[in-house]
Amino acid sequence: MGCCESSFLRGHDSDHKINHNGNNNNNNSSSRLPQASNGPAQPPYGTDSLGAAAGGVPYFSEFSLAELKAATNNFSSDFIVSESGEKAPNVVYKGRLQNDTNRRWIAIKKFAKLAWPDPKQFADEAWGVGKLRHKRLANLIGYCCDGDERLLVAEYMPNDTLAKHLFHWENQTIEWAMRLRVALFIAEALDYCSSEGRPLYHDLNAYRVLFDENGDPRLSCFGLMKNSRDGKSYSTNLAYTPPEYLRNGRVTPESVIFSFGTVLLDLLSGKHIPPSHALDMIRGKNILLLMDSHLEGNFSTEEATVVFDLASRCLQYEPRERPNTKDLVATLTPLQNKSDVPSYVMLGIPKHEEGPPTPQHPLSPMGDACSRMDLTAIHQILVMTHYKDDEGTNELSFQEWTQQMRDMLEARKCGDVAFRDKDFKTAIECYSQFIDVGTMVSPTVYARRSLCHLLCDQPDAALRDAMQAQCVYPDWSTAFYMQAVALAKLDMHKDAADMLNEAAALEEKKQRGGKGP
Repeated sequence: MGCCESSFLRGHDSDHKINHNGNNNNNNSSSRLPQASNGPAQPPYGTDSLGAAAGGVPYFSEFSLAELKAATNNFSSDFIVSESGEKAPNVVYKGRLQNDTNRRWIAIKKFAKLAWPDPKQFADEAWGVGKLRHKRLANLIGYCCDGDERLLVAEYMPNDTLAKHLFHWENQTIEWAMRLRVALFIAEALDYCSSEGRPLYHDLNAYRVLFDENGDPRLSCFGLMKNSRDGKSYSTNLAYTPPEYLRNGRVTPESVIFSFGTVLLDLLSGKHIPPSHALDMIRGKNILLLMDSHLEGNFSTEEATVVFDLASRCLQYEPRERPNTKDLVATLTPLQNKSDVPSYVMLGIPKHEEGPPTPQHPLSPMGDACSRMDLTAIHQILVMTHYKDDEGTNELSFQEWTQQMRDMLEARKCGDVAFRDKDFKTAIECYSQFIDVGTMVSPTVYARRSLCHLLCDQPDAALRDAMQAQCVYPDWSTAFYMQAVALAKLDMHKDAADMLNEAAALEEKKQRGGKGP
């Protein structure tokens, strides 16, 4: 970057361990088996090229057990985000791959021993699901077969499940427009899967609907793959399973539509109501009694009636009488409103902010704090460092020590006191007085004022100050680190990653005594 130029998956429900077949996460895994019939292996997740498919999702690939152990701290219980019940015991972890420079979380579903005795059968099933790529899915990105271990790896969704937001919410319930958005997005996911020849979804329920970093609902890819070779797929209460599954134990595309109907009931009522009970109320024209009281009447009765009618059709006893996925999308699309309002706003969750990805060089405490976007830690480091990095940046003659100089230094002193005491607005004012005089330049003052701007939610001004610090001291890693944080705050994550790497490289060079690579 030129000097002085202007530029530039918690998926964890802490108090409700999920008692379903890993249906809280978006994971898939990869295997070390020959893949002659599945096409060539794709570039691995986390490489510089990233091998990204459409929408930036990595290509489906294989992982070693060692990679996934390292990503989860040897499958530590601290990394568990959901656990299944006894019928299909498996656990979902979150983790970070060590070779992923973007430091993204992944979800890893670990199957019970011998759930898939045949590794080739598991690999074939995973590859089939891994070909799917859609913005409405929490996509499968890999798998692992190693001995008896069978694991899936998927995109990680950090904002919990639909079940958490509907049944176990703490701050606010889901508003009506967002419920309609959830219904449509999941219908679109099912329609895409059906069009791609993967119409079977196992045990669709509110735990399978996940919210991504932007609060958009996505369908977990885990439900596209059976939980075991025998295909016993439903671990939910039998009252919610399709009637034909109870008869013959088989999942059909029409069974998926039935399960979608139960999700519609969840969205309407805010409760998990057995379909038979709900249908009795619908037939009795008691629709308003079914509506979630937490909506406090803030919904359209006409729209609710359309959704109830659709749910009723989905829950028909005879599979042939149920709608198909295209019918679902066609019915739900006209109901959408507030399309200009982001999902995270309607959910009442903070806007997702990513820190700069991990650099390729080792990180110092300052680099680590910047990579984590930890402004408090950066502040502590700048206070402790004081002005030692300013040595040699100013050479003043005796004649320059005028009253103006004393006033300027007094302004800087006042700024330092305010900075230490975390009075960041006052610090900005005092540092600005020092800078505006122009007799003396200080990269530390620019870096400190840059942090003050960040803490006052002024990332543009912070970036300008960090670039000025670079102009004064071109090889100063702190100037680059502060630019990285400002760029990340401005959602310019690629530039932030580049800047973080430059800063780390400068530190490494300085530690080697200024020698080149």
